[in-house]
Formats: sequence, structure tokens, C-alpha cells
Amino acid sequence: MKSRTSSNKRLRKTWWGYPRENGDVGSRNYLLILSGTLYANPTCERVARTLRHSIAITHPLGRCQIAPDLERTFETLVGHGQNANAGAVIVIDHHREEGCTSDEIAHEIAKTGKRVEAVNIRESGGAIEATAKATRIGMEMLRELSTELRQEVPLSKLLLGLNCGTSDTTSGLSHNKATGWVTENVIKAGGRALLAETTEMMGGEGVLADKCIKPAHGKRIWKMVEEMEERILACGVDLRGSQPTGDNMEGGLTTIEEKSLGAIQKAGNAPIVDVIPWAKRASKKSGLHVMDTPGHGGESITGIAAGGSQVLIFSTGGGHTINHPLMNTIRITGNPLSAKLQRDTTDVEVTDIFEGTPIEVAGRRVYDEVLDVASGKMTKAEILHEDNAFAINRCGPSV
Repeated sequence: MKSRTSSNKRLRKTWWGYPRENGDVGSRNYLLILSGTLYANPTCERVARTLRHSIAITHPLGRCQIAPDLERTFETLVGHGQNANAGAVIVIDHHREEGCTSDEIAHEIAKTGKRVEAVNIRESGGAIEATAKATRIGMEMLRELSTELRQEVPLSKLLLGLNCGTSDTTSGLSHNKATGWVTENVIKAGGRALLAETTEMMGGEGVLADKCIKPAHGKRIWKMVEEMEERILACGVDLRGSQPTGDNMEGGLTTIEEKSLGAIQKAGNAPIVDVIPWAKRASKKSGLHVMDTPGHGGESITGIAAGGSQVLIFSTGGGHTINHPLMNTIRITGNPLSAKLQRDTTDVEVTDIFEGTPIEVAGRRVYDEVLDVASGKMTKAEILHEDNAFAINRCGPSV
């Protein structure tokens, strides 16, 4: 039975992870098989199926993109290779797309100090030879990674990602509030958090702007919300035809403003120390960082992972199966029906908030889960291989 009273037990201020040469710390020690282009996807997947403790990240891009769009793909792939949860990386491409080759991606990842190798399918003699080459390289990388041990590290080494989905009327009253409590206390202990989903700041941008420690950051929040709405209007439609979504409305939310005011509860009362573009690396400054992302869950959490987050809280009203392949995704809900129907995909439920349990008590439950997962506890999504949420946000058409 869950306790409904405040605990006097002191909050943990450390976790156990894999220190990296550049000072980052991973919650996992994966070998990442990273595709540079869609035509390398099958080779990446073959290699990952062969090698234990490896994961493949594939995507449909890397070719025939206008320059700004290709640069975004490049930065996203580099950001994932640099993420501390990847202990070593193999980048595979099929030919050469200048501006996004395996060599160029590997060069940037190598700046972190981790081992990274590039494999080109054409130069290797075809897909079979490239698969064999990457598999042999990966086997040696994994032997090295398997000797590394977790070490106790301070919370200053954690960048906690924050996202929500399938929001409903329970979101702003329960699981988002519990998440906000976690955000505040991770930051009080010297850690960082990363809030995203620009569309779900509309109507709440003033609240967030008031939390910024610098006026310029507050102005940037107002500006990025304005720019998001302008991009949507340029398509000849109003955002309010798509947001709130159908499942949001089924869950009782009627306007984007109502949805946003619930969504920003994930930030708690933490000070905002920076506002960054999609998929950019967050600085090391303790506090809340805000990233400009769409509301699309896959694209939003892909940006967060590229920004350096090792662990993500994904809070959901209607329940969700979302999971990022590299960044540990903890799914929580305060909706009693969703907790019952989606118990196989929910890691933490805080439904007892509606029975009188204080936010602090429910928040501590989520806080402990975050540190446990960061220290090696597997999420349900990890166990079920639900790697379904790597999506690169685009800024231009294919050409």
C-alpha cells in the first residue's frame, strides 16, 4: 500500500553511472549502431541483431535534403552519438552525402573522447562485407565496454528530460505536478532538467517567461511560441484544428491554452537558465533548460536525447507506449483508468493523488524511480524492446 504521508527520509543526491572522458555520465553503456542514411538502415539493424547490448538508430533521411534540413539531420545524429548513454558508436552510411557522411558524423562524436568508427557500405565492398566489418569492430568495442563499472556520481551529472503525451484533465492535476516536484528537487541538488514541446506552451508562455533568470530568455520563449504559430498559419491552417488532439479532447481538454497550462506543470517552480533550439546540446548550468520542439512526441523526445538527456519522464493521461531507444523513458500516469488498462506500459502510477496523497509523496516515488533507472533499473519499455520514438524534425522539403 502506498504511503499518503510525507516521509522524513532524506532524498538521495547521487546515482550510479558510467563516467565518460568528457565529464558526462551515462545511465547505460550501449554500443550504438548509428545510420547515416536510410539506405544503411538494413545493415545497421543486421549488426545490432547480431551483437548483444547494442542498439540501432535508423531513420528515413540523410539524402536529398536542402542544406538547412540536412544540417539538422547531421546535428541530430551527432547529438545521439555524443549522448553519454552510448559508450561507443559505429556510424554506417552507404555512399557519400557531403555534409552528413559517416566520417563527418564520427569526427564530431569523437570529440567526446569515446571510441567511434565509421563504416561505408560501398567502400567495404557491399552490404554483406560492411555488415561483417561493423560486426567485428562492434565485438571488440563490446568487450571493452563490458569491463567498465558504474561509479557513484552526483546529481549534477544528470540531465532529466521532460515530456508528456495523450494529456487529459488528470495531467495538470496529478502526474505533471508530481513531475514538477521531481524537476525542482533534481535542480536543488545541482542537476538539470530539459523541458520541450513549444506548441504546449501556447497560452502558458507568460508563466514560463516569468521563471527565466534572464529577460532575454523570457523574450526568446515568447518569440519561439510566436514563430511556431506563424509556421502553422503559413500552411493555411490554424493550430487549433490539430491541437488539442482527438485523444486530448476525449480526455476532457477543450483548448490548447488549457492543455498548455497543465503541460508546463512539469517544470514546477524551477528557474529557467537557458532556451535552446531543437536538438542542441544543453549547457552544464544547473537549472531548467527549455528546448524549442514541436508537440509531436517522437520528434520532441528525439530533440531532448540529442540535447544530452540520459533519462526522460514521459507523463501521460491516457497512457502511452512511447520509448526512445537511447534515452531511458519512464512512463508515469495519474489517471486511474489508464493505470489499470496500461499497467504493462506504465512504470509509475500516482493515482493516489486523487485520494489525498500529497504531491511530495507521489513526487518522491517518481524521483526514486528516476535515480533507480539512471543507476541501471530497466524500464518496462526497455524490457519489451519498444524502441519506437526516434524522429528527426524537418525544416524543409525533400529535393
